[in-house]
Amino acid sequence: MTEPQLEAEPDFASVVLGDRLDLARQFTQNLAKFGEELGLIGPLELPRLWTRHVLNSALVSPLLRPGLVGDIGSGAGLPGIVLGIARPDVQFVLIEPMERRVAWLNDQVDELGLDNVAVLRARAEEVQLQKPLDQVTARAVSAFRKLLPLTAPLLRDGGELVLMKGANAEAEIAAASKEIRKYRVSNVRVEVLGESITTDTTRVVLGTVRG
Repeated sequence: MTEPQLEAEPDFASVVLGDRLDLARQFTQNLAKFGEELGLIGPLELPRLWTRHVLNSALVSPLLRPGLVGDIGSGAGLPGIVLGIARPDVQFVLIEPMERRVAWLNDQVDELGLDNVAVLRARAEEVQLQKPLDQVTARAVSAFRKLLPLTAPLLRDGGELVLMKGANAEAEIAAASKEIRKYRVSNVRVEVLGESITTDTTRVVLGTVRG
């Protein structure tokens, strides 16, 4: 049985990441080398690491605005580290409770020279931030109705949810009507990213939180 091989870099990587592609390559190589050993990715992820994980995360970068963006449950750095690479003009705080993953994230921030990224070891529901977030993102963390109590309270009045979701995004929104009202989220919608360049598109649930 042959060992899974790292997916070849897709042609559209340069379209998504531009002059930040070299840093993304370095991060992808690091994740391929250490990710399974550290429990960050599963053993079957190498053949789709670029498309399903790295570029899937990077496609979100145009939705971000200069300001402070939080990434809840950063884990392997997807999307937090990738977005930090793609958007050096945005400040990021990566919120992750597990010590082993926090160590990995800090190592990547240092190795890649990401002076716009800070790592905070905390559970989302317990985190104390010095100032509220302008935007918050999360990927593969929980259902939308369970994510809202973890993310909406961290945002400033008028702050935005930018939550990566799968094919059931619309159903998750429908199931979260009570939480949407409770946390005063408006203009909740799904945006599909990358349709013109890849079949492995990214779905994002967007919404504005009023204090």
